[in-house]
Amino acid sequence: MHIAEGFLPPIHAAAWTVAAAPFVVHGARALTRQVREKPEGLLLLGAAGAFSFVLSALKIPSVTGSSSHPTGTGLGAILFRPPVMAVLGTITLVFQALLLAHGGLTTLGANAFSMAVAGPWAGYAVYLLARRLGGSLGTGAFLGAFAADLSTYCVTSVQLALAHPDPRTGFAGALAEYGAVFAVTQVWLAIAEGLLTLLVVRLLAQSSRAELVNLGVDVPAVKEAKA
Repeated sequence: MHIAEGFLPPIHAAAWTVAAAPFVVHGARALTRQVREKPEGLLLLGAAGAFSFVLSALKIPSVTGSSSHPTGTGLGAILFRPPVMAVLGTITLVFQALLLAHGGLTTLGANAFSMAVAGPWAGYAVYLLARRLGGSLGTGAFLGAFAADLSTYCVTSVQLALAHPDPRTGFAGALAEYGAVFAVTQVWLAIAEGLLTLLVVRLLAQSSRAELVNLGVDVPAVKEAKA
């Protein structure tokens, strides 16, 4: 998913940076408030950031020489809300660009918009919808993580299609091509990430229920969580 250094035209790179910046700034304020008001959640906050860093650093070969990976942003969005995840996701992308040559600095804005902004918001929206329709915490976590993962790649496909339209079919043709390339592996990765997030949330519901409730997560009673 990470768009490589120099792969976007300068105007596109700048535009996506401008688009992502307000979300990251707002997220920084939300993160500061989170740490100040609920310092007991620092351990989970660090774990959510590490979860995203590790999963999004995994490179799984796709077709035509590209690669895919999980994003890990759904968990953080569920626990701490999307604004906080915008900051954690951007920090993750910076470290990966500098230490792993995964993504780039000129494309940081585009990568942040897809993985740290669009993904968490989509995942959190799906999670909330699932819970309000009567779904369990585990069901909401699975669907939220699945949506966060897959929507990231949908946005990346749009970004690449805008930057490199097909010579014959234009934006629509390029979007279909990029989407098809990512979909080969990403649907299965999104399912796998959803299942992993479900397991992590269930474990947290059993071992750290008080912390989750303090964060505003609707955790079922102990008997339900064990079931």
